[in-house]
Amino acid sequence: MQVLFRSAFILFFFAATACAQAAPDYREPQRPQFHFTPAKNWTNDPNGLVFFKGEYHLFYQYNPFGDTWGHMSWGHAVSNDMLHWKHLPVALPEADGIMMFSGSAVVDWNNTSGFGKGGEPPLIAVYTGHTATHQHQSIAYSTDRGRTWTKYSGNPVIPSKRRHFRDPKVFWHEESGQWIMLTVLADERKVRFFGSKNLKDWTRLSDFGPSGAFPVSNWECPDLFELPVENAPGESKWVLQVDSGNGHPAGGSGCQYFVGGFDGRRFRSDNPPESALWVDYGKDFYAGQSWSDVPAADGRRLILGWMNNWRYARRIPTSPWRGAMTLPREVSLRRYPEGIRLRQAPLREARKLRGEHLSLRDVSVEEAASEIRERNFDADTLEIEVEIELGGAAEAGLSVRANGQGQRTLIGYSPALGHLFVDRAASGATDFHDDFSGRHAARLAAPEGKVKLHVFVDRSSVEVFGGDGRATITERIFPDPPSQGWSPYANGGAARVARLDAWKLRSVWPRR
Repeated sequence: MQVLFRSAFILFFFAATACAQAAPDYREPQRPQFHFTPAKNWTNDPNGLVFFKGEYHLFYQYNPFGDTWGHMSWGHAVSNDMLHWKHLPVALPEADGIMMFSGSAVVDWNNTSGFGKGGEPPLIAVYTGHTATHQHQSIAYSTDRGRTWTKYSGNPVIPSKRRHFRDPKVFWHEESGQWIMLTVLADERKVRFFGSKNLKDWTRLSDFGPSGAFPVSNWECPDLFELPVENAPGESKWVLQVDSGNGHPAGGSGCQYFVGGFDGRRFRSDNPPESALWVDYGKDFYAGQSWSDVPAADGRRLILGWMNNWRYARRIPTSPWRGAMTLPREVSLRRYPEGIRLRQAPLREARKLRGEHLSLRDVSVEEAASEIRERNFDADTLEIEVEIELGGAAEAGLSVRANGQGQRTLIGYSPALGHLFVDRAASGATDFHDDFSGRHAARLAAPEGKVKLHVFVDRSSVEVFGGDGRATITERIFPDPPSQGWSPYANGGAARVARLDAWKLRSVWPRR
């Protein structure tokens, strides 16, 4: 009877949690309007990104009990466009003293696991079970499009006594005819590879690392995928991505990557051992993961990150939720003079959010600012594409979420330094943590004295794609709600706006 009562209580609790997800109205002052957030409580890493039967699944690290880290479970939402999300009940709750740490999900198309029913392939979630003393890898399966999950009775599929052995990423490797699992020995900064024919029995293959950025505190949330090189017909490379809890150039956590080859057993990097390539140079891109099983007819590699930084994540001033995801991105590889690098573009589906449009051509910075004021084009959600002729300016770019009284976020370019930057020193609330305020930069060329920016402004974030996606900067900001002014700017000389297109963006959340 006690066991039945406990089970009934757990079911009641999570059903109540699911109902509570619908309570907030998504009109809170700092609530993102086109970035994913849970209705309430804490979230961090995206998990289990998988596409199946017309739905993009987003699982995520979630605390059902409060707005700080703890009681890690897998929250769950689905979408048909990666923008408009439907909240679902918690998929994998903490249970029996085991928290559900990060992992991945795949469609087992050929039913190698044997969990499928009626000729339908199962969804398989691969996750880290975290206890007070160790971490191990386990699996769960679903035969109803991810609505309910059953933990495998033979868990853990990779037992361990290690304290820092986590974050499994799984994919099918056609050439070697096996499932590949990447895990991290987090404290050793190593990626460990395993192979399996059935997702249940795994064989150790190889290790990679430590390498890249030094000193970083750890490695987490690995991912591995192959991409064609856009401007090198017939050439493709593998991208291995790992995240570091501390050691990013902007300070705190960030996401680095390696370009190289993978033969079904071992990854070999083409990067010099101590070189560091970063997915994003802002302070708020972490735990990047890509969707599995995106249809071949689509052909995109789509990634998503947690929009936060471990240095201050527990103290950002939002309520009743804490934590958000980035806008999904389309990533590709391109050869540049310095080597093959990632190129990123905002999700093309985001264009459907465009509303009122402003278009300017070949005007001075001052004329552009005047036109924006006359058109009353202030907004707290914007998409802006701009090409600026730098001229003699020492600095030029965009000022957004401004109030005319000194509050603003600067998205600028310094020709002398060759830097694209975001400066959030005067962006609004910054005093909740000593390490929040500041200017964070990425190197970026400005061919022919011009810089291209593609910017997304939400109520509490800016995401910047510079130079056709060559450099990206993602930053959280917390301005006062009335701070909705914006304009191009230039310091230390004249600059011109060669082209500017801006759109006010509609919210993805239904109004109640």
